[in-house]
Amino acid sequence: MRTMDDYEMEPAEQDFWLAQVARLMDEFDPVPDGLVERSQFAIAIEDIDAEVELEAARWADQRPLVGVRGGAPGTITFFVGDLTVMVNVTRTGERQRIDGWLVPAGEHAVEVRVADHGSSATTADEGGRFVLTEVPRGTTQILVRMTGGARPKTVVTPTVVL
Repeated sequence: MRTMDDYEMEPAEQDFWLAQVARLMDEFDPVPDGLVERSQFAIAIEDIDAEVELEAARWADQRPLVGVRGGAPGTITFFVGDLTVMVNVTRTGERQRIDGWLVPAGEHAVEVRVADHGSSATTADEGGRFVLTEVPRGTTQILVRMTGGARPKTVVTPTVVL
């Protein structure tokens, strides 16, 4: 396969053709709106100690959400290793309430990050239950900092728009 280096062109001509290719890519296969911002949000996890193990949770169910009325998110479950994070999201006007449960239960720190809105934090009770009220809507990620056991770890859920 030949490349542009195989053709003798002036730098200005190369720039012209590369600009044409870029224009066609933007026209026929544009970057989705918000992709850059969502990607930056997903990887910009602050305050993670280098000594703490970081694990990414997965969706518990890969099927699309069904049975949701009025656009309300409802219940979402994530899991990683032996930890399950289940959250129920209830819209309250422009904000939302997040009720969550951790299994196995324990008093773990829970942080809910929302893009462009900062984060809200709480600690789960001994039964693994936590509640955050007045959480802004938007691209959201949940971090659970587990301090028990031989080695502390932080679990991060995939980003989800709530």
